[in-house]
Amino acid sequence: MRPPRHRPHGPGPHPRPGGRGARCRWETEPGRWEVRARVERFIEPVLLQLLSERPMHGYELLERVPELAREERRVDLGNLYRLLRTLEEEGVVASEWDQGLPGPAKRVYRLTPSGDALRAAWTDALAEARDLISSFIERTEREGG
Repeated sequence: MRPPRHRPHGPGPHPRPGGRGARCRWETEPGRWEVRARVERFIEPVLLQLLSERPMHGYELLERVPELAREERRVDLGNLYRLLRTLEEEGVVASEWDQGLPGPAKRVYRLTPSGDALRAAWTDALAEARDLISSFIERTEREGG
């Protein structure tokens, strides 16, 4: 009979039998966990909110994302432009070339009425998630953490 394999603990995903570790949690040492709570696709409502404030070009959006989303600091410029293109195809944002800015012409994005409605729906959904999370935290604090 073989002895059980020792799985090293340390930074990185906690191993699961037969699969990859969870990307949002990892065991730093036996019995100690770090968890990164994430809202999937949070970059989308962030972009919608920024564009509701005023039209912007893609690189400016990339620079301003960390104001609202710490986790999204590492947004890839290519991924950002793919998302903006998808949002434009869906009629959520519109864009036009602005040659009045210094340097080469830049595509400037603005929110459409449909995009503003989507931003409002995201706000409602995130408020519901906040309420659920607040309820969970209050319960764990009452129970002694």
